[in-house]
Amino acid sequence: MALADADIAFATDLFSDLGHVTTRKMFGGMCLYLDGDVFALMSSEGQLYLKAKGDAATQLQDDGAAQFHNMPYWSIPDAALDDPAEACTLARTTIASLM
Repeated sequence: MALADADIAFATDLFSDLGHVTTRKMFGGMCLYLDGDVFALMSSEGQLYLKAKGDAATQLQDDGAAQFHNMPYWSIPDAALDDPAEACTLARTTIASLM
């Protein structure tokens, strides 16, 4: 199942306060990029995941986030999906963990 244009618009709107967010469709889902670096993905089912390592990944896991397969991507809490400010704060934390 491929993502609908509305799913793509939702994700880019959710993270618009981060800066220049772009997308690329892949395998029925898509990757989200901030200034050319992948920071999140959306599965073909429309679930958003943030890329995280170290303490940020541990915190997401402790908060009940589901891991995307065996990759370093963790589901975004429902509350953050309804609050762009919270989603961007969480994304900034996970992006910092990648550096």
